[in-house]
Amino acid sequence: MKPMLQIEQVGKTFATQRGPFVALRDINLQVARGEFVSLIGHSGCGKSTLLNLVAGLTTPSTGHLLLDNRELKGPGPDRGVVFQNHSLLPWLSCTDNVYLAVERVFAGKESRAQLKQRSLAALELVGLTHAKDKLPGEISGGMKQRVGIARALAMEPKMLLMDEPFGALDALTRARLQDELMKIVAATGSTVMMVTHDVDEAVLLSDRIVMMTNGPAATIGDVLSVPLPPVRETPRKRLELAHEPKYLQAREAVLEFLYNKQAHVEKEAA
Repeated sequence: MKPMLQIEQVGKTFATQRGPFVALRDINLQVARGEFVSLIGHSGCGKSTLLNLVAGLTTPSTGHLLLDNRELKGPGPDRGVVFQNHSLLPWLSCTDNVYLAVERVFAGKESRAQLKQRSLAALELVGLTHAKDKLPGEISGGMKQRVGIARALAMEPKMLLMDEPFGALDALTRARLQDELMKIVAATGSTVMMVTHDVDEAVLLSDRIVMMTNGPAATIGDVLSVPLPPVRETPRKRLELAHEPKYLQAREAVLEFLYNKQAHVEKEAA
């Protein structure tokens, strides 16, 4: 069976005043349908650049990206994107913010009543039915991010792309939303690619962790398969995992890569 996402020999070079800047090189990765993959690495390693390439927000300088065997050329409703900044329109209710995305994808195919129902169903999925009529300024940061997730999921995308979606939240809110995300993935079977700086978040949520080398000219240094049951089959319980040897083993492997192997590369480069 072919993977859902194929990234083949992808590189990205940006033109700058000082000349070409090679951000990424030789990226090869496949993501299976229903898989949760995290991208992790030090600042400047091209994690967000790679996610933006998959989202179609930027184009590769070399190589190809294919989703369901079709080359990606620009953004599309087959990829729902959630950024660290929720990007909600402050004058619209939670429902209407989700409705904008639904209308873009399904207008002409469904009635306004059906579009509204899609919007409400997405908010119910993230536990925000009670806030459906509230404005963004009337809800918490964590709730705003849940609206962003609902908006992305309401489009029924083939992939959910998340760029540090919980990075600006306090630790308790972040943990609560991680738990919510696991429930959503289990309920929807979503294929997810997420950028994170948080090792524990990556191990808790992921089927595989893609570890990036330091930039410039960053590439994939290693890919770790997390030896735990897939989140889409059963949400993981963080308290039970605190002393789980397989969880600790995966966490140690990521830390070893980030703070030993890549710290050594930085020292050599200096």
